[in-house]
Amino acid sequence: MSEDKAKEQNSIPTSKVERSARFVKTGFKVGGNYIKHYSKKLFNPDLDRTELNEDNAADIYESLSELKGSALKVAQMLSMDKNILPKAYTDKFSQSQYNAPPLSGPLIVQTFKKYFGKTPEQIYDKFELRSNNAASIGQVHQAELNGEKLAVKIQYPGVGDSISSDLKLVKPFAFRLLGMSEKELEVYMREVEERLLEETDYELEVRRSIEISKACSAVLQHTIFPRYYPALSSKRIITMSWIEGKHLKEFLQTNPSQELRNQIGQALWDFYNYQQHELRAVHADPHPGNFLITSQGQLGIIDFGCIKEMPEDFYYPFFSLTSTNLLDNKEETIKAFRKLEMILPNDTPQQIEFFYRMYHQMISLFAKPYMSASFDFGETAFFDELYGFGEQISRMPEFKQARGVKHFIYVNRTNFGLYNILHELKAQVKTNTYKPHVQLTY
Repeated sequence: MSEDKAKEQNSIPTSKVERSARFVKTGFKVGGNYIKHYSKKLFNPDLDRTELNEDNAADIYESLSELKGSALKVAQMLSMDKNILPKAYTDKFSQSQYNAPPLSGPLIVQTFKKYFGKTPEQIYDKFELRSNNAASIGQVHQAELNGEKLAVKIQYPGVGDSISSDLKLVKPFAFRLLGMSEKELEVYMREVEERLLEETDYELEVRRSIEISKACSAVLQHTIFPRYYPALSSKRIITMSWIEGKHLKEFLQTNPSQELRNQIGQALWDFYNYQQHELRAVHADPHPGNFLITSQGQLGIIDFGCIKEMPEDFYYPFFSLTSTNLLDNKEETIKAFRKLEMILPNDTPQQIEFFYRMYHQMISLFAKPYMSASFDFGETAFFDELYGFGEQISRMPEFKQARGVKHFIYVNRTNFGLYNILHELKAQVKTNTYKPHVQLTY
């Protein structure tokens, strides 16, 4: 009990000055780690960067965990991009997918008083002050009202107001870790900022959650959604019904049958592809913490904070390339690549040829699950090839320049996140259930 209490956070630095001071302090720690690394290297020239990466990852994660918000969210996103960061970072940052230090009771009560003018006890019949799940932007508490078990999501104080300044502060770390060009990093951060501003607007999340869960419930099997209570929600608090279930890691520890893995995998595939191809707006945060698997073998979807809408001028050229034999037609493929800004107006003939070849290979790989009626995501060969190719291009100087329209950032993250979960499930999935709509000429 006392140990749990020690892990609670009693305050969050909310002012720009406090938050930037925390980043500067972390910067000094990281600098110290580099000095330590190079001192050791003098005596051991063969020393690799494993220990340096582990020390940096631990220091950066500790700082981001205390600051919470957009900085921690960026770490969470990067942990899902398996081929962007060294393993020490992805392992450490992936903790933010499940937990971060929870806020103390007084801070929770303060948030309720600010938005409802009442304490949680005055609103619900029962309210558990200890959080069940603390992540990057908010934490979840169990409550009860009129005999119904509820989940109450509370946003950390200051998170919504510090997005722009936090992203400016996280930029030097991202620049060093990702090795992106200044221009590419700018596009990345701008798109992340847009999504995060939406993600911290809980009133928008409730509206979207009701809309999308209603549309999905009407057509999808083995998928369940919470009921949302707008009257018990506000800009920084969401009340929804409680879904009882296990997160992916716990579910896999129960050694589920292949049939059950396939059922959950199919529910996930259909959930994502129905949204992408029928709603053109997709739940763009496919990390395991956002899903629960119930004892009845249903997939519970518990977070609609991050929604990416897909405009037609992105949707058609991208999914036509992944789902048809358009890639066999070089001229039309190059036209689609130009539309998607993967090939740029000032590229030389040699550059056009190079990027055509590389992107052709990349999309052919990505599109494999779409190219047959079913796909076995348990196959390691496919993922070895996918990650191997990702690693190969991440080392190429040609890919340091920003390429591709901004929509790729979240759409790639969504689809690769989906592929990764299906791979962990080792699911065999019918991939022809919700097919992309296509155009064959550009």
